[in-house]
Amino acid sequence: MTASKPLHIVGFGGTLRPRSSTVRVLERVLSEVESQGATVELLQLEQLGLPFYEWGVEPTEGVHRLVRAFASADALVWASPLYHGTISGAFKNALDWLELLAQEVPPYLSDKPVGLIGVAGGVQSLQAISTMDHIVRSLRGWTIPMVVGINRSRDLFAEDGSIADPHARAQLAILGSELVKSAGLFRAARASVAQSGSK
Repeated sequence: MTASKPLHIVGFGGTLRPRSSTVRVLERVLSEVESQGATVELLQLEQLGLPFYEWGVEPTEGVHRLVRAFASADALVWASPLYHGTISGAFKNALDWLELLAQEVPPYLSDKPVGLIGVAGGVQSLQAISTMDHIVRSLRGWTIPMVVGINRSRDLFAEDGSIADPHARAQLAILGSELVKSAGLFRAARASVAQSGSK
């Protein structure tokens, strides 16, 4: 990580309900990321006001904000609730708008590490993570090995909104640390390739 340009990591997720559990766990990860010197940006689904994706539909300002943030990120962390065994429809719709990155060089999420968090009211959060992993791969990104599955989310928080479960707190902190490390490795690799190409 260079002093002149810190790593930039974007958190994305939530539901259409303000202050959802997924947003609060994203905030915990991004707090760890910031403590390691990276800059962060949090994109909350309920604040973007995204229309349904359809080819040819005019992108809104919320769509442009989403796409710009993903394109500028050194790494991303996604968090989705588990709805009926998979990610939420709103989350998937947002990712469909990344088709706007198809013509970028490199396209989509090429060479961007992505951390994944699934949040379930029950005990099957890994199903959301599995779905997101397939999407990351199709967008040419790299899922980092550390993933966090949050089960029984209603029991996760203390009355003040903080994360009461010490195990979950530790996992989210590790995920933040792994994101920073992965982003740094990918940046160094790109710089090495660029330097080799200029010789």
